[in-house]
Amino acid sequence: MIGLDKSELALSREDLAYHQARVLLLVTAVARVSRKLDGLTKLAKLDFLLRYPALGPVVVDSLEPDDARLHLSATSTAFPTEVEAPMIRYKYGPWDDRYYAVIGALVGRGLLRYTAGRKGSVALAPTPAGKKTADQLARNEQWSNVAERSTAIAESTAGMSGNELKVRIYQRLADLMDRRHRQEIR
Repeated sequence: MIGLDKSELALSREDLAYHQARVLLLVTAVARVSRKLDGLTKLAKLDFLLRYPALGPVVVDSLEPDDARLHLSATSTAFPTEVEAPMIRYKYGPWDDRYYAVIGALVGRGLLRYTAGRKGSVALAPTPAGKKTADQLARNEQWSNVAERSTAIAESTAGMSGNELKVRIYQRLADLMDRRHRQEIR
């Protein structure tokens, strides 16, 4: 990373590791239900539900706000967009520019693999090493809530396409999505 001092480089690496762990847990949870996560649109929309858990029950009918796996607190329910890692508003809904680097790193490390998706899209599936790493993360106190939330989201959205999720997000969170492109969703 050109132009970064040692502390900035360390923070950048830590940030990338955080996003890799979360995406690996999410893809693994989806693959347990559907064999693979089909398309970047679906990844982004599921990640939105993972990062903004209090909004999940608004978007997905079968996701109950009292589902203990969501780990919703009174604060997260009262302030559903005050999250640790906000996303940006993009042309096709919530997005994070780090997906390409995160996915590339996970594939390069042998934790995810590309596979054929629907209609020529790219799908992702965990490798055996990725499943093992995700299981280890899920047992870690720091990541267990994210793993449980990933499972709840994967189960409640099984059979839904990324486009279906995008449409629901725009319909059910219209006020939140009514902002300029490239603006943080807060």
